[in-house]
Amino acid sequence: MPYVIIATWRAKPGSESTVAATLDELAAASRLEPGCRFYQAQESLETPGVFVVYEIYDDQAAAEVHTASDHFRRLVLEQAVPLLESRERQVLETLPGGLSLRDARPV
Repeated sequence: MPYVIIATWRAKPGSESTVAATLDELAAASRLEPGCRFYQAQESLETPGVFVVYEIYDDQAAAEVHTASDHFRRLVLEQAVPLLESRERQVLETLPGGLSLRDARPV
């Protein structure tokens, strides 16, 4: 079953644009990973500076490859985390009969 991660980041005041740019770079690199099915970052319209990242991987092993990657270390751990007030994540498993993302395209 596909392995899903929903991460919520809250940027420190004044760092919102840097965090957004970092997420754009992270999304582009992550989408190239073999086990990544979908990777999309969004910013809240109601609470600017709150970002939600929706990730879908083939399985848990593919997600672990992602978090062990050089681009994850550089962009998330070294660049983004110091600019965040908080960082949370939920891990989910797709239920049978879930939607196919075969035709999904980045915006």
